[in-house]
Amino acid sequence: MSESAAGRRRARFLGAAGALRERVGALSGWRRYGMSCLLGALAALAMPPWHAVPLLFLAFPALLWQIEMAGRPRIAFLVGLAFGFGHFLVGVQWIANAFLVDAERFAWLVPVAIPGLALYLALFPAATTLLFRLLRSSFAARGWSGALLFALLWTGTEWLRGELLTGFPWTPVGLVWAVSDAMLQGAAFFGVFGLSFFTVLAAALPAFLAERGRCCRLLPLLAACLLMAGLWFGGMARLARAEAAFFPGVHLRLVQPGIPQSLKWDPALREQHFERHLALTLGEGFARATLVIWPEMAAPYFLAEDPERRARLAHAVPKGGLLLTGAPRLPPEAAEPNRGFSNGLVALDGQGRILGGYDKFHLVPFGEFVPLRDVLPLPRLVPGIGDFYRGPGPQTLILPGLPPLSPLICYEVIFSGEVVGKALPPRWLLNVTNDAWFGESSGPYQHFAAARFRAVEEGLALVRVANTGVSAIIDPYGRVLERLDLGAVGVLDGPLPASLDLAPLYGRLHGKALGLLLAAGLGLLGLRRILCRPGGKIS
Repeated sequence: MSESAAGRRRARFLGAAGALRERVGALSGWRRYGMSCLLGALAALAMPPWHAVPLLFLAFPALLWQIEMAGRPRIAFLVGLAFGFGHFLVGVQWIANAFLVDAERFAWLVPVAIPGLALYLALFPAATTLLFRLLRSSFAARGWSGALLFALLWTGTEWLRGELLTGFPWTPVGLVWAVSDAMLQGAAFFGVFGLSFFTVLAAALPAFLAERGRCCRLLPLLAACLLMAGLWFGGMARLARAEAAFFPGVHLRLVQPGIPQSLKWDPALREQHFERHLALTLGEGFARATLVIWPEMAAPYFLAEDPERRARLAHAVPKGGLLLTGAPRLPPEAAEPNRGFSNGLVALDGQGRILGGYDKFHLVPFGEFVPLRDVLPLPRLVPGIGDFYRGPGPQTLILPGLPPLSPLICYEVIFSGEVVGKALPPRWLLNVTNDAWFGESSGPYQHFAAARFRAVEEGLALVRVANTGVSAIIDPYGRVLERLDLGAVGVLDGPLPASLDLAPLYGRLHGKALGLLLAAGLGLLGLRRILCRPGGKIS
């Protein structure tokens, strides 16, 4: 192809980008906000289980064009609100399944709770777009610096979403890279939010292809490609040095009974469910196991007060080994008043003795407790009277024959940087859960993807045991070694992967690592602002 022909093709491509920018930016009224909502929904399709990651490189540039063409800050805020509403309406629609388990009592809440939650979560993208609109001129942020400012703001509000009002850090943008073991490795340095930063930065850069009067207009696209390629090659290099290692003498048996949530708490079926767990446990291969793990609330009994039940559970304990099972636990006498039992984990030996336990501390709003109960007299989705007792926080369990472990129950695993105790570092992570609440939806896949990120961030193997999928053994690099999918019934046997000799950067610094990354980005913007004198050409 001749140089002139290549130039004409480049000109047509850039002209098309400019025309698209004008058309998107010219929308007004309901068309503007409808487009924003659609863009947010498209961005949500990049998440598991869909993995349509290229849609991010359409959604974020178009969002930036809308902000740029917004006449007033109020419009920029509403554009971000509409984008976030579409994004989270698609991203958290799976929660509706929980209300339909007991449809007679809770189905009426679906058209209220799901849009209401999506609207609350949309406030964080709205804050991003408003701040970007207000700060862009102050930082003289155009071209790469505009994309950098937007990525910094998006990452900051995304992190804040995981902290406010007990936090809900569901589907951060970085989660899209669960599709690639190589891309996943970036979380070892700056966590999932750091991956969000780099992803939003790369996705925002092509927006500046359409800026007129600028030379080298293809540079933003080239920079985005180089950024993504750098993350991928860096991840591949890290995996190339990874060695398979396992803790000696530990052989796991994970039990996934696949009990539908509509039947889970039926008192008439309680004994049948118990026998199902027991039969799966004692099947072929049981003699090789040293540790059997049952999922969240698999044994719905107060085991400390029930020696007869413990004696029956002892049959599920391997010779010389242990059984770990989800079970309710009564709080200590000094616990908060007006609290019921905890969502707990109990360790038993072959004599039915309880050797240790754990109480969940990140409780699910409206599932395990009702916020502002005096103002909102609503029932909990989980059966029972009163709120659950809240555990003291992340803990490391020391059990005979096992490396120290950090238990995580249900969605505790989605909280980056909050999965290990400070007093004694664990050597592996255990996540027991019951994703049957969410049926055959996207929720269990997103939950599983979040668990893989915790393994990479901490440099620890993660064992995940679910009532129904996805149960898995995950190594410290986030690679899935063994897996039972959603809806499957069975057991999963395998060794326990060893932890890394040296924890990765994020595992040592946690939130400080992300803070250093964001501070570096802000410093670069500030330096550019100082160097970019009025009329200068630095951009």
